[in-house]
Amino acid sequence: MSTSTIQAWSLRPATPEDVEAIAELRAVVMRPDLERLGRYDEHRVRQRLRDSYVPEHTSIVEADGAFAGSVTLRPAEVGRVLESFYLDPALQGRGIGGAVLAGLLACTDAEGVPVRLQVLQGSAARRLYARHGFVPEREYAVDIYMVRAPRDRGNPLAL
Repeated sequence: MSTSTIQAWSLRPATPEDVEAIAELRAVVMRPDLERLGRYDEHRVRQRLRDSYVPEHTSIVEADGAFAGSVTLRPAEVGRVLESFYLDPALQGRGIGGAVLAGLLACTDAEGVPVRLQVLQGSAARRLYARHGFVPEREYAVDIYMVRAPRDRGNPLAL
């Protein structure tokens, strides 16, 4: 992916054929954090995605018409779980991830449901999630579990 300014991005429904591209991107995106935590395994990082992949709950991020990432938002007993969110490292920091996340959260706010996620300790993604209203629920040596209450559509600052 080029480092030039992205002119357009969009989401499309995932298909079964997207699994390998997502698994490969997951390995690239998660490698620095997993290595820092002493948990990187070349095979497992890809296989965990393959084993849990459900296209019906996944959207593909395309930038300038090319595969740029994916996001999985699954139904949960209460609300939704943002199960995975991967964006090509060359595109990170350009507002695409924030815009994708804001769009998903607007939908969950309209439904009036909370969203939960898991992020690795020390991951830069935690700052993105905090900017969008996620707060820690529980923390462990490797993982942080975060939650975001639905916001009142009439008052975007209300929790």
